[in-house]
Amino acid sequence: MRTSSAVTVTLVRGDITRQSVDAVVNAANSSLLGGGGVDGAIHRRGGPEILAACRELRASKYGKGLRTGQAVATTAGKLDARWVVHTVGPVWSSAEDRSALLESCYREALRVAVELGARTIAFPAISTGIYGWPMDDGARIAVRTVLAEAAAPVEEVRFVLFDAHAYVEFEEALAAQA
Repeated sequence: MRTSSAVTVTLVRGDITRQSVDAVVNAANSSLLGGGGVDGAIHRRGGPEILAACRELRASKYGKGLRTGQAVATTAGKLDARWVVHTVGPVWSSAEDRSALLESCYREALRVAVELGARTIAFPAISTGIYGWPMDDGARIAVRTVLAEAAAPVEEVRFVLFDAHAYVEFEEALAAQA
């Protein structure tokens, strides 16, 4: 755990869909209509209300889907949260530096959470699964961005990490910011 200004950053090994927070961040795909990994888990546990809200977004403002690095909120359905903040992470590339897009995911998700009045927010390790982002670099970018960008009313940012490897990488990234 680390406190920066008025924001506490905590690490949890577990299932993001089981977190009791104001906002859960979804590592969504651009369609907003569900997928695998974190996205699929959030849609499955959150129920049809999340999908219905995403379909409404697609029918209105996001007809072509959500662009990489952007964020938008919906209901959290049956999750123990008020909102789901959907953000589309970049696919990792060894030929092109897409770090700014990954930073944007965290920054924009925090901005949306602040606009909603969220005090607690749970993040997954965005882009480090099927999108192939190296976990150590993804953790460094996530921790650095959250510590620099988190603002009131957000009091706690929780990184919910699925396995021991992710937890260790985020722990090291957090320690490096001390």
